Amino acid sequence: MSSFTSFYEMWFEQLHHLVHQLSTCPRPPTSPDHHHQLLHVVQKVMAHYAEYYRVKSLAAERDALSVFVAPWATTLERSLHWIGGWRPTTAFHLVYSESSIHFEAHIVDILRGYRTGDLGDLTPSQFRRVSDLQCETVKEENAISDELSEWQDGACELMGECTNLETNMGLLVSVLKKADELRLKTLRKVVELLTPQQAVEFLIAAAELQFGVRGWGLNQDRRRRNV
Repeated sequence: MSSFTSFYEMWFEQLHHLVHQLSTCPRPPTSPDHHHQLLHVVQKVMAHYAEYYRVKSLAAERDALSVFVAPWATTLERSLHWIGGWRPTTAFHLVYSESSIHFEAHIVDILRGYRTGDLGDLTPSQFRRVSDLQCETVKEENAISDELSEWQDGACELMGECTNLETNMGLLVSVLKKADELRLKTLRKVVELLTPQQAVEFLIAAAELQFGVRGWGLNQDRRRRNV
């Protein structure tokens, strides 16, 4: 698990660099070149997330229990986890929150009929698609949570019958992989229903939330160790 922790630290540092690239993208895009630049950076970020989940899947096959408790995360991060990572439906709360922030920041322009093209300028169709996707994701979250509950209910059998250990660990690996697949699928579908400019803003907000929680968590853990 130390190898995955090292990978995560490098991955997290690279995410900082990618967010800087997102932040320097031209917004709103005013030319085909600008539009292409936005798409290119969004694709790079999505590939970065995909690589994280690919490597994490391999780590889960080697040591499912360690991946489940996420030793690379801070205490605060782990307190917010759902099956070894962020809850997929968090993405929708982020979309609604950022949309409200951007809308309020440009409300005068919007009321005058000026299209900002940012997350505060989501169309009714986009809002419907976000809502539909949120409902679908909630159902999938619940189904995976039920699978985890079934695995946990079998913990007594796990303690009493060593012959079933490998099978039970295999079930946990499956649950972990399904949770991560849902996280990545949710990210991809949210990005797909947004314009490139909106996708850039969403990915910046998602990463900044991740940076903020981790930074606060690191500070809390340091204080706890020094007490």
